[in-house]
Amino acid sequence: MAARSTFPDHPTHVGPAARTILTESTLPPATRNLVLLRASQLTGDTDATDTWRQNAARSGESPTRIEQVDAWRESSVFTEAERAALELTEHGVRITTGGVPDADWTAAAEHFDKDGLSDLVTLVALINTTNRMGDMLRHRPPPKPTRRVPHDSTC
Repeated sequence: MAARSTFPDHPTHVGPAARTILTESTLPPATRNLVLLRASQLTGDTDATDTWRQNAARSGESPTRIEQVDAWRESSVFTEAERAALELTEHGVRITTGGVPDADWTAAAEHFDKDGLSDLVTLVALINTTNRMGDMLRHRPPPKPTRRVPHDSTC
């Protein structure tokens, strides 16, 4: 554990790259939020999943769409462009699948130009990096305090 404790909390190169893709991306904000949430779900990073779920809600995303991200293929609430982005996200996170099949890349290219595709690939790569670094280094936020419910002795 000593080696991990000497590692910086925020590696110097990942933060600026993440800020750039989040602020300068050509992707619609809703698509960015959905991709970040889905990638975090796929990597099993519960803290990141919670963070991106909250960010999506603060950005005005509907509770229904947020709740259905993990079942996006079966849901009817996502646009074709969002579905193409989520498909690329699945392939980008599940790196053992052999990359993005040509049909899925072509489908995404129908909705995103070169800059959009580049931003999408970069976004998925960066969220993978940050989620996996957090896991490797065991960086976890402190536990949230639990709310005590008063006991009613008359029940």
